[in-house]
Amino acid sequence: MKHSLFITGFPGFLASSLISQLIHDHNEKIDHIYLLVLPNQQKLAQTTLQQITNQGKITKNQFSIVIGDITKEDLAIKPEIEKDLLNKVTHAFHLAAIYDLAVPKKLAYQVNVNGTKNVNNWVAKIPNLQRYIYFSTAYVSGKREGKIYEHELIAGQEFRNHYEHTKYLAEVLVQEIMGTVPTTIIRPGVVKGHSTTGETIKFDGLYFQLNVLDKLKFMPVLPYFGKGTAEGNFVPSDYVLEATSYLSFHPNGEGKVYHLTDPNPYKMWELQKILTYAYLGRTPKGRIPLSMLKALLSIKPLRKWLKTEVEALDYFMIHSSYDSSQTTKDLEGSGIACPDLIDTVEPMINFYRKYKDDESKHIKIN
Repeated sequence: MKHSLFITGFPGFLASSLISQLIHDHNEKIDHIYLLVLPNQQKLAQTTLQQITNQGKITKNQFSIVIGDITKEDLAIKPEIEKDLLNKVTHAFHLAAIYDLAVPKKLAYQVNVNGTKNVNNWVAKIPNLQRYIYFSTAYVSGKREGKIYEHELIAGQEFRNHYEHTKYLAEVLVQEIMGTVPTTIIRPGVVKGHSTTGETIKFDGLYFQLNVLDKLKFMPVLPYFGKGTAEGNFVPSDYVLEATSYLSFHPNGEGKVYHLTDPNPYKMWELQKILTYAYLGRTPKGRIPLSMLKALLSIKPLRKWLKTEVEALDYFMIHSSYDSSQTTKDLEGSGIACPDLIDTVEPMINFYRKYKDDESKHIKIN
């Protein structure tokens, strides 16, 4: 049977990259792909779609750009178009979200929570739906410490920022419909560039450390940031995309929650040592307390110069460990596994060196 896919979040990097992966893995099974696009993103969507079809594995006729908005009822899709979509879609991928750690509460709630509620309501109306794939995050665990399991969600946890909190609230809504809608929930760790090419669309997450190193390389001594005993769970984009593509269609994926996290993560101090040596050929010495660093980054001109969000420091402090046993079990035999982060550092550094002065790859620091 041929599949018709409906994808939110296009022309964002995650949705665009996942489309390319789905085409690579399941091209012979795909009949059509419908892309939900905001009205003001239509031109960019056309350009991005052309880049995808230029790869030659799928024709432009197999795509339809659907103008809509997840924050609106029925996704603001025109009724005559919606009727046709509902009759054809077999797989729905909900990727649209605000991913910024410093996102304001109102915006995060509107997009991440209300938007997901609207998408849930919409996919529930699809008569031939085979799978609903929702992109969550491992950090719905918030400030919980210790071992975090894939089957866990509601545990009275508090949160570091509005991004985490609203993604948690959104996943609660998705889990509520799992009994009636065939659903797969994907919870990635912090996504970094491609494991072998180093390619990424933006320098955030682990790249904040590279931004700081680049600005402070003139200093005779580079200190560790706090004790750094928390785990840093960073995963390459290709692992996340390959695993998502596989689990979204495999029968085992239905009704499951997957931690696409590093099963063997490094401590934050280890990561800082690895990156400092790889980028500058130096080793950190001494320590600067996180409280002092946080106070420094509360100064707007300084954090803008360092190109680092103060919220990122919170991830040096919470001692969470993400179990991915279900993921490992269901990926067995697929050839898909998370590589050791240290094996991905060289391409990451090379890509960063090449594009570090490209402002379009740096997120706006407020």
